[in-house]
Amino acid sequence: MSAARQVVVEADGGSRGNPGPAGYGAVVIDPATGEPLAETAEYIGVATNNVAEYRGLIAGLTAAKALFPDAGDALRVHVRMDSKLVVEQMSGRWKIKHPDMKPLAARAAAVLPPSSVTYEWIPRAQNKHADRLANEAMDAGRDGRQWEASASTAVLDAPARTPSTLPPVQGPPGDQVAGAAKARAALAAARGAADTLFPVPEPGVPDTTVPAAPVSAPAPGQPAAGSSQQQPSGDPQTGWGSAPDLGAPATLVLLRHGETALTPEKRFSGSGGTDPELSATGRGQAERAAGHFAALGTVQEIVSSPLRRCRETAAAVAGRLGLDVRIDEGLRETDFGAWEGLTFGEVRERYADDLTAWLASPDTAPTGGGESFAEVAERVADARDRIVARYAGRTVLLVTHVTPIKTLVRLALGAPPEALFRMELSAASISTVAYYADGNASVRLLNDTSHLR
Repeated sequence: MSAARQVVVEADGGSRGNPGPAGYGAVVIDPATGEPLAETAEYIGVATNNVAEYRGLIAGLTAAKALFPDAGDALRVHVRMDSKLVVEQMSGRWKIKHPDMKPLAARAAAVLPPSSVTYEWIPRAQNKHADRLANEAMDAGRDGRQWEASASTAVLDAPARTPSTLPPVQGPPGDQVAGAAKARAALAAARGAADTLFPVPEPGVPDTTVPAAPVSAPAPGQPAAGSSQQQPSGDPQTGWGSAPDLGAPATLVLLRHGETALTPEKRFSGSGGTDPELSATGRGQAERAAGHFAALGTVQEIVSSPLRRCRETAAAVAGRLGLDVRIDEGLRETDFGAWEGLTFGEVRERYADDLTAWLASPDTAPTGGGESFAEVAERVADARDRIVARYAGRTVLLVTHVTPIKTLVRLALGAPPEALFRMELSAASISTVAYYADGNASVRLLNDTSHLR
Protein backbone atom coordinates (compact mmCIF):
# COMPACT_ATOMS: atom_id res chain seq x y z
CA MET A 1 0.00 0.00 0.00
CA SER A 2 1.35 3.44 -0.88
CA ALA A 3 1.95 5.99 1.88
CA ALA A 4 -0.88 8.38 2.57
CA ARG A 5 -0.70 11.71 0.75
CA GLN A 6 -2.29 14.58 2.67
CA VAL A 7 -3.54 17.87 1.22
CA VAL A 8 -5.84 20.70 2.18
CA VAL A 9 -8.58 22.11 -0.03
CA GLU A 10 -9.92 25.60 0.66
CA ALA A 11 -13.01 26.40 -1.41
CA ASP A 12 -15.55 29.18 -1.74
CA GLY A 13 -18.29 30.43 -4.02
CA GLY A 14 -20.29 33.59 -4.35
CA SER A 15 -23.19 35.21 -6.14
CA ARG A 16 -23.71 38.91 -6.77
CA GLY A 17 -27.46 38.96 -6.27
CA ASN A 18 -28.22 35.48 -4.83
CA PRO A 19 -29.23 34.39 -7.38
CA GLY A 20 -27.04 36.46 -9.66
CA PRO A 21 -23.75 36.30 -11.56
CA ALA A 22 -21.82 33.63 -9.70
CA GLY A 23 -18.42 32.01 -9.54
CA TYR A 24 -16.29 29.72 -7.42
CA GLY A 25 -12.67 29.34 -6.41
CA ALA A 26 -10.62 26.59 -4.79
CA VAL A 27 -6.98 26.08 -3.84
CA VAL A 28 -5.12 22.86 -2.98
CA ILE A 29 -2.48 23.37 -0.27
CA ASP A 30 0.45 21.31 0.96
CA PRO A 31 -0.01 21.12 4.77
CA ALA A 32 3.68 20.43 5.29
CA THR A 33 4.76 23.76 3.79
CA GLY A 34 1.56 25.82 3.58
CA GLU A 35 2.26 26.36 -0.12
CA PRO A 36 -0.52 26.30 -2.75
CA LEU A 37 -0.24 23.35 -5.14
CA ALA A 38 -3.08 24.20 -7.51
CA GLU A 39 -5.72 26.89 -8.04
CA THR A 40 -9.01 26.65 -9.88
CA ALA A 41 -11.86 29.11 -10.47
CA GLU A 42 -14.76 29.52 -12.87
CA TYR A 43 -17.59 31.89 -13.70
CA ILE A 44 -20.78 29.76 -13.78
CA GLY A 45 -23.44 32.24 -14.87
CA VAL A 46 -26.50 33.02 -12.76
CA ALA A 47 -26.71 30.88 -9.61
CA THR A 48 -27.15 31.13 -5.85
CA ASN A 49 -24.38 31.40 -3.25
CA ASN A 50 -24.97 27.82 -2.10
CA VAL A 51 -24.75 26.41 -5.62
CA ALA A 52 -21.51 28.31 -6.19
CA GLU A 53 -20.07 27.05 -2.89
CA TYR A 54 -20.85 23.45 -3.77
CA ARG A 55 -19.32 23.94 -7.23
CA GLY A 56 -16.18 25.27 -5.54
CA LEU A 57 -16.02 22.20 -3.32
CA ILE A 58 -16.39 19.85 -6.29
CA ALA A 59 -13.68 21.70 -8.22
CA GLY A 60 -11.30 21.65 -5.25
CA LEU A 61 -11.73 17.93 -4.63
CA THR A 62 -11.32 17.24 -8.34
CA ALA A 63 -8.12 19.31 -8.45
CA ALA A 64 -6.71 17.45 -5.45
CA LYS A 65 -7.45 14.10 -7.07
CA ALA A 66 -5.90 15.23 -10.37
CA LEU A 67 -2.65 16.20 -8.62
CA PHE A 68 -2.18 12.66 -7.31
CA PRO A 69 -3.97 10.36 -9.75
CA ASP A 70 -2.10 7.30 -8.54
CA ALA A 71 -2.72 7.86 -4.81
CA GLY A 72 -6.05 6.05 -4.82
CA ASP A 73 -7.42 5.45 -1.33
CA ALA A 74 -4.16 6.75 0.17
CA LEU A 75 -5.09 10.37 -0.63
CA ARG A 76 -6.38 12.28 2.42
CA VAL A 77 -8.10 15.64 1.88
CA HIS A 78 -9.03 18.10 4.60
CA VAL A 79 -11.61 20.60 3.29
CA ARG A 80 -11.84 24.05 4.86
CA MET A 81 -14.78 26.32 3.94
CA ASP A 82 -16.57 29.29 5.47
CA SER A 83 -19.94 27.87 4.38
CA LYS A 84 -21.37 26.15 7.45
CA LEU A 85 -24.21 24.82 5.28
CA VAL A 86 -21.87 22.91 2.96
CA VAL A 87 -19.57 21.73 5.77
CA GLU A 88 -22.40 20.42 7.93
CA GLN A 89 -24.31 18.82 5.06
CA MET A 90 -21.22 17.08 3.68
CA SER A 91 -20.25 15.98 7.21
CA GLY A 92 -23.65 14.31 7.53
CA ARG A 93 -24.84 16.41 10.46
CA TRP A 94 -27.45 18.42 8.54
CA LYS A 95 -30.03 17.04 6.13
CA ILE A 96 -29.92 18.15 2.51
CA LYS A 97 -33.45 19.25 1.65
CA HIS A 98 -33.10 21.73 -1.20
CA PRO A 99 -33.50 19.93 -4.54
CA ASP A 100 -30.69 21.97 -6.13
CA MET A 101 -28.22 20.93 -3.44
CA LYS A 102 -28.79 17.17 -3.48
CA PRO A 103 -27.17 16.42 -6.89
CA LEU A 104 -24.28 18.76 -6.12
CA ALA A 105 -23.64 17.06 -2.78
CA ALA A 106 -23.76 13.69 -4.51
CA ARG A 107 -21.20 14.87 -7.08
CA ALA A 108 -18.90 16.11 -4.32
CA ALA A 109 -19.21 12.84 -2.40
CA ALA A 110 -18.36 10.83 -5.50
CA VAL A 111 -15.03 12.52 -6.27
CA LEU A 112 -13.16 10.68 -3.50
CA PRO A 113 -14.08 7.94 -1.01
CA PRO A 114 -16.00 9.55 1.88
CA SER A 115 -13.52 8.10 4.37
CA SER A 116 -10.73 10.08 2.68
CA VAL A 117 -12.28 13.52 3.21
CA THR A 118 -12.78 15.55 6.39
CA TYR A 119 -14.50 18.92 6.69
CA GLU A 120 -13.89 21.99 8.84
CA TRP A 121 -15.72 25.31 9.05
CA ILE A 122 -13.45 28.36 9.18
CA PRO A 123 -14.24 32.09 9.47
CA ARG A 124 -14.37 33.95 6.19
CA ALA A 125 -11.20 35.88 7.12
CA GLN A 126 -9.27 32.59 6.98
CA ASN A 127 -10.65 31.72 3.55
CA LYS A 128 -9.39 34.79 1.67
CA HIS A 129 -7.47 32.85 -0.99
CA ALA A 130 -10.51 30.91 -2.23
CA ASP A 131 -12.75 33.96 -1.81
CA ARG A 132 -10.42 36.03 -3.99
CA LEU A 133 -10.39 33.30 -6.64
CA ALA A 134 -14.21 33.26 -6.69
CA ASN A 135 -14.32 37.04 -7.06
CA GLU A 136 -11.75 36.94 -9.83
CA ALA A 137 -13.98 34.43 -11.64
CA MET A 138 -17.03 36.67 -11.20
CA ASP A 139 -15.06 39.70 -12.42
CA ALA A 140 -14.00 37.74 -15.48
CA GLY A 141 -17.60 36.75 -16.21
CA ARG A 142 -18.69 40.35 -15.88
CA ASP A 143 -16.12 41.27 -18.54
CA GLY A 144 -17.23 38.48 -20.88
CA ARG A 145 -14.22 36.23 -20.38
CA GLN A 146 -13.19 33.20 -18.36
CA TRP A 147 -10.81 33.18 -15.40
CA GLU A 148 -7.17 32.41 -16.21
CA ALA A 149 -4.75 31.02 -13.64
CA SER A 150 -1.82 32.93 -15.15
CA ALA A 151 -3.53 36.26 -14.39
CA SER A 152 -4.58 35.44 -10.82
CA THR A 153 -3.25 37.42 -7.86
CA ALA A 154 -5.37 35.59 -5.28
CA VAL A 155 -2.32 34.12 -3.55
CA LEU A 156 -1.30 37.63 -2.50
CA ASP A 157 -4.44 37.90 -0.35
CA ALA A 158 -4.02 34.50 1.27
CA PRO A 159 -3.54 34.53 5.06
CA ALA A 160 -0.18 33.42 6.38
CA ARG A 161 -0.19 29.66 6.89
CA THR A 162 1.82 27.77 9.46
CA PRO A 163 3.03 24.38 8.23
CA SER A 164 1.26 21.54 9.97
CA THR A 165 0.18 17.98 9.49
CA LEU A 166 -3.29 16.64 9.09
CA PRO A 167 -4.73 14.62 11.96
CA PRO A 168 -5.30 10.99 11.02
CA VAL A 169 -8.64 10.26 9.41
CA GLN A 170 -10.66 8.47 12.09
CA GLY A 171 -14.38 7.94 12.54
CA PRO A 172 -17.02 9.23 10.16
CA PRO A 173 -16.28 12.13 7.76
CA GLY A 174 -16.22 15.42 9.63
CA ASP A 175 -15.39 13.83 13.01
CA GLN A 176 -12.66 16.06 14.45
CA VAL A 177 -13.00 14.77 18.02
CA ALA A 178 -11.00 11.59 17.54
CA GLY A 179 -7.36 12.15 18.39
CA ALA A 180 -8.00 15.77 19.41
CA ALA A 181 -5.86 15.71 22.56
CA LYS A 182 -2.77 14.65 20.66
CA ALA A 183 -3.34 17.21 17.92
CA ARG A 184 -3.94 20.04 20.44
CA ALA A 185 -0.71 19.23 22.25
CA ALA A 186 1.23 19.54 19.00
CA LEU A 187 -0.50 22.79 18.10
CA ALA A 188 0.03 24.32 21.53
CA ALA A 189 3.77 23.64 21.28
CA ALA A 190 4.06 25.91 18.26
CA ARG A 191 4.14 29.67 18.72
CA GLY A 192 1.06 31.30 17.24
CA ALA A 193 -1.00 28.16 17.68
CA ALA A 194 -4.23 30.08 17.15
CA ASP A 195 -3.25 30.63 13.50
CA THR A 196 -2.29 27.06 12.69
CA LEU A 197 -3.65 25.46 9.57
CA PHE A 198 -5.86 22.99 11.43
CA PRO A 199 -7.39 24.20 14.74
CA VAL A 200 -8.95 21.23 16.53
CA PRO A 201 -12.05 21.48 18.74
CA GLU A 202 -12.08 20.49 22.37
CA PRO A 203 -13.30 16.95 22.97
CA GLY A 204 -16.87 16.46 24.14
CA VAL A 205 -20.23 15.14 23.12
CA PRO A 206 -21.04 16.54 19.67
CA ASP A 207 -24.41 18.17 19.04
CA THR A 208 -25.66 16.14 16.09
CA THR A 209 -28.54 18.50 15.34
CA VAL A 210 -26.61 21.75 14.95
CA PRO A 211 -22.87 21.95 15.67
CA ALA A 212 -21.39 24.23 18.25
CA ALA A 213 -18.96 26.90 17.10
CA PRO A 214 -15.51 25.43 16.51
CA VAL A 215 -12.98 25.92 19.28
CA SER A 216 -9.46 26.83 18.27
CA ALA A 217 -6.24 26.40 20.17
CA PRO A 218 -5.44 29.01 22.85
CA ALA A 219 -4.38 32.41 21.60
CA PRO A 220 -0.78 33.41 22.17
CA GLY A 221 -0.27 34.33 25.80
CA GLN A 222 -3.47 32.61 26.94
CA PRO A 223 -3.33 29.40 29.02
CA ALA A 224 -5.18 26.36 27.77
CA ALA A 225 -8.55 25.56 29.31
CA GLY A 226 -8.09 24.11 32.80
CA SER A 227 -4.44 25.18 32.94
CA SER A 228 -2.93 26.61 36.12
CA GLN A 229 -0.44 28.63 34.08
CA GLN A 230 -0.21 32.24 35.28
CA GLN A 231 -0.61 35.24 33.02
CA PRO A 232 2.67 36.52 31.61
CA SER A 233 4.05 39.76 32.98
CA GLY A 234 2.83 43.00 31.44
CA ASP A 235 -0.69 44.28 30.91
CA PRO A 236 -3.21 41.79 32.31
CA GLN A 237 -5.61 40.06 29.94
CA THR A 238 -9.30 40.41 30.75
CA GLY A 239 -10.80 37.57 28.76
CA TRP A 240 -10.79 36.71 25.07
CA GLY A 241 -11.92 40.21 24.15
CA SER A 242 -8.44 41.52 24.98
CA ALA A 243 -6.50 39.08 22.81
CA PRO A 244 -4.91 41.33 20.17
CA ASP A 245 -4.84 38.67 17.46
CA LEU A 246 -8.60 38.12 17.56
CA GLY A 247 -9.55 41.68 16.72
CA ALA A 248 -12.89 43.34 17.42
CA PRO A 249 -15.77 40.82 17.40
CA ALA A 250 -18.95 41.08 15.40
CA THR A 251 -21.46 41.88 18.14
CA LEU A 252 -25.07 40.85 17.52
CA VAL A 253 -27.55 42.69 19.75
CA LEU A 254 -30.70 40.57 19.67
CA LEU A 255 -33.94 42.52 20.15
CA ARG A 256 -37.18 40.59 20.33
CA HIS A 257 -40.05 42.49 18.71
CA GLY A 258 -42.63 44.31 20.81
CA GLU A 259 -45.96 42.78 21.82
CA THR A 260 -48.77 41.98 19.40
CA ALA A 261 -52.35 41.13 20.32
CA LEU A 262 -51.31 37.47 20.48
CA THR A 263 -48.36 37.94 22.84
CA PRO A 264 -50.18 38.38 26.21
CA GLU A 265 -52.36 35.36 25.42
CA LYS A 266 -49.24 33.27 24.75
CA ARG A 267 -50.52 32.03 21.41
CA PHE A 268 -48.29 30.39 18.80
CA SER A 269 -47.38 33.19 16.40
CA GLY A 270 -44.87 32.18 13.77
CA SER A 271 -44.20 32.82 10.11
CA GLY A 272 -47.15 30.74 8.91
CA GLY A 273 -49.94 32.72 10.54
CA THR A 274 -51.56 36.14 10.20
CA ASP A 275 -48.39 38.27 10.52
CA PRO A 276 -49.88 40.56 13.21
CA GLU A 277 -48.85 44.19 13.73
CA LEU A 278 -47.59 45.62 17.00
CA SER A 279 -50.21 46.44 19.59
CA ALA A 280 -50.28 49.83 21.35
CA THR A 281 -48.20 48.24 24.11
CA GLY A 282 -45.77 46.83 21.56
CA ARG A 283 -45.34 50.21 19.86
CA GLY A 284 -44.53 51.75 23.24
CA GLN A 285 -41.96 49.02 23.88
CA ALA A 286 -40.37 49.66 20.48
CA GLU A 287 -40.09 53.37 21.24
CA ARG A 288 -38.45 52.70 24.61
CA ALA A 289 -36.00 50.32 22.96
CA ALA A 290 -35.26 53.01 20.37
CA GLY A 291 -34.53 55.54 23.12
CA HIS A 292 -32.27 53.03 24.86
CA PHE A 293 -30.15 52.39 21.75
CA ALA A 294 -30.05 56.10 20.90
CA ALA A 295 -28.64 56.80 24.36
CA LEU A 296 -26.03 54.05 24.05
CA GLY A 297 -24.89 55.08 20.57
CA THR A 298 -23.28 51.72 19.87
CA VAL A 299 -25.51 50.19 17.16
CA GLN A 300 -24.00 50.57 13.68
CA GLU A 301 -26.28 48.39 11.55
CA ILE A 302 -29.85 47.04 11.76
CA VAL A 303 -31.06 43.73 10.32
CA SER A 304 -34.66 42.55 10.75
CA SER A 305 -36.89 39.58 10.24
CA PRO A 306 -39.30 40.14 7.33
CA LEU A 307 -42.36 39.76 9.55
CA ARG A 308 -44.38 42.90 10.25
CA ARG A 309 -43.94 43.02 14.02
CA CYS A 310 -40.17 42.99 13.64
CA ARG A 311 -40.11 45.49 10.78
CA GLU A 312 -42.21 47.90 12.86
CA THR A 313 -39.92 47.48 15.88
CA ALA A 314 -36.82 47.91 13.71
CA ALA A 315 -38.29 51.01 12.05
CA ALA A 316 -38.78 52.67 15.44
CA VAL A 317 -35.11 52.14 16.31
CA ALA A 318 -33.85 53.04 12.83
CA GLY A 319 -35.79 56.30 12.93
CA ARG A 320 -34.00 57.36 16.11
CA LEU A 321 -30.56 56.24 14.93
CA GLY A 322 -30.79 57.41 11.32
CA LEU A 323 -29.95 53.95 9.99
CA ASP A 324 -31.40 51.81 7.22
CA VAL A 325 -32.95 48.41 7.94
CA ARG A 326 -31.78 45.34 6.02
CA ILE A 327 -34.17 42.36 5.84
CA ASP A 328 -32.89 38.80 6.25
CA GLU A 329 -35.34 35.96 5.62
CA GLY A 330 -33.31 33.66 7.85
CA LEU A 331 -34.41 35.62 10.93
CA ARG A 332 -38.13 34.87 10.59
CA GLU A 333 -39.95 32.95 13.31
CA THR A 334 -40.71 29.23 13.14
CA ASP A 335 -43.65 28.18 10.98
CA PHE A 336 -45.93 26.53 13.54
CA GLY A 337 -48.22 24.95 10.94
CA ALA A 338 -51.72 24.15 12.21
CA TRP A 339 -50.81 25.47 15.66
CA GLU A 340 -50.67 29.10 14.53
CA GLY A 341 -52.92 31.27 16.67
CA LEU A 342 -53.58 28.55 19.27
CA THR A 343 -52.52 28.49 22.91
CA PHE A 344 -50.37 25.69 24.26
CA GLY A 345 -53.42 24.25 26.03
CA GLU A 346 -55.48 24.30 22.83
CA VAL A 347 -52.73 22.49 20.96
CA ARG A 348 -52.57 19.92 23.76
CA GLU A 349 -56.32 19.30 23.44
CA ARG A 350 -56.35 19.01 19.65
CA TYR A 351 -52.95 17.52 18.79
CA ALA A 352 -51.73 15.83 21.97
CA ASP A 353 -49.56 13.18 20.30
CA ASP A 354 -48.01 15.64 17.87
CA LEU A 355 -47.20 18.09 20.66
CA THR A 356 -45.57 15.36 22.77
CA ALA A 357 -43.42 14.30 19.82
CA TRP A 358 -42.48 17.93 19.09
CA LEU A 359 -41.38 18.52 22.67
CA ALA A 360 -39.30 15.34 22.60
CA SER A 361 -37.36 15.84 19.36
CA PRO A 362 -35.92 18.86 17.50
CA ASP A 363 -36.47 16.97 14.25
CA THR A 364 -40.27 16.83 14.68
CA ALA A 365 -42.34 19.53 12.99
CA PRO A 366 -45.65 20.94 14.26
CA THR A 367 -48.87 19.52 12.84
CA GLY A 368 -49.69 20.49 9.28
CA GLY A 369 -46.32 21.05 7.67
CA GLY A 370 -44.62 23.49 10.04
CA GLU A 371 -40.88 23.72 10.68
CA SER A 372 -38.90 21.60 13.11
CA PHE A 373 -36.45 23.27 15.47
CA ALA A 374 -33.64 21.53 13.56
CA GLU A 375 -34.77 23.19 10.33
CA VAL A 376 -35.03 26.57 12.04
CA ALA A 377 -31.57 26.15 13.56
CA GLU A 378 -30.09 25.44 10.13
CA ARG A 379 -31.41 28.61 8.53
CA VAL A 380 -30.71 30.76 11.62
CA ALA A 381 -27.10 29.53 11.71
CA ASP A 382 -26.79 30.31 8.00
CA ALA A 383 -28.16 33.83 8.59
CA ARG A 384 -25.76 34.27 11.52
CA ASP A 385 -22.78 33.35 9.37
CA ARG A 386 -23.82 35.76 6.61
CA ILE A 387 -24.29 38.61 9.06
CA VAL A 388 -21.09 37.97 11.03
CA ALA A 389 -19.08 37.81 7.79
CA ARG A 390 -20.69 40.97 6.40
CA TYR A 391 -20.32 43.01 9.59
CA ALA A 392 -17.06 41.75 11.06
CA GLY A 393 -15.93 44.03 13.89
CA ARG A 394 -19.24 45.95 13.99
CA THR A 395 -22.24 46.08 16.33
CA VAL A 396 -25.41 44.92 14.61
CA LEU A 397 -28.96 45.07 15.97
CA LEU A 398 -30.94 41.98 14.94
CA VAL A 399 -34.69 42.47 15.39
CA THR A 400 -36.20 39.01 15.42
CA HIS A 401 -38.29 36.47 17.36
CA VAL A 402 -38.20 34.06 20.29
CA THR A 403 -36.95 30.96 18.47
CA PRO A 404 -34.18 32.62 16.43
CA ILE A 405 -32.85 34.47 19.49
CA LYS A 406 -32.92 31.38 21.69
CA THR A 407 -31.28 29.39 18.90
CA LEU A 408 -28.43 31.88 18.53
CA VAL A 409 -27.83 31.80 22.28
CA ARG A 410 -28.04 28.00 22.37
CA LEU A 411 -25.52 27.60 19.56
CA ALA A 412 -23.16 30.13 21.13
CA LEU A 413 -23.22 28.17 24.37
CA GLY A 414 -22.96 24.77 22.68
CA ALA A 415 -26.11 23.76 24.56
CA PRO A 416 -28.41 20.88 23.49
CA PRO A 417 -31.71 21.54 21.66
CA GLU A 418 -33.79 21.12 24.82
CA ALA A 419 -32.17 24.31 26.14
CA LEU A 420 -34.70 26.20 24.00
CA PHE A 421 -37.39 25.31 26.54
CA ARG A 422 -35.30 26.58 29.47
CA MET A 423 -34.86 30.22 28.49
CA GLU A 424 -37.24 33.06 29.27
CA LEU A 425 -37.45 35.70 26.54
CA SER A 426 -39.78 38.65 27.10
CA ALA A 427 -41.24 40.93 24.45
CA ALA A 428 -38.81 43.71 23.47
CA SER A 429 -36.04 42.10 25.55
CA ILE A 430 -32.37 42.45 24.64
CA SER A 431 -29.73 39.70 24.45
CA THR A 432 -26.18 39.99 23.10
CA VAL A 433 -23.70 37.55 21.56
CA ALA A 434 -20.20 38.45 20.31
CA TYR A 435 -18.48 36.42 17.58
CA TYR A 436 -14.69 36.42 17.28
CA ALA A 437 -12.49 35.83 14.26
CA ASP A 438 -11.46 32.36 15.44
CA GLY A 439 -15.08 31.14 15.44
CA ASN A 440 -15.66 31.39 19.18
CA ALA A 441 -18.75 33.11 20.59
CA SER A 442 -19.41 34.86 23.90
CA VAL A 443 -22.90 35.34 25.35
CA ARG A 444 -22.88 38.73 27.07
CA LEU A 445 -26.53 39.39 27.89
CA LEU A 446 -29.83 37.50 28.00
CA ASN A 447 -33.42 38.76 28.30
CA ASP A 448 -32.62 42.26 29.58
CA THR A 449 -35.81 44.34 30.00
CA SER A 450 -34.40 47.16 32.14
CA HIS A 451 -35.00 49.66 29.31
CA LEU A 452 -38.74 48.98 29.53
CA ARG A 453 -39.09 49.95 33.20
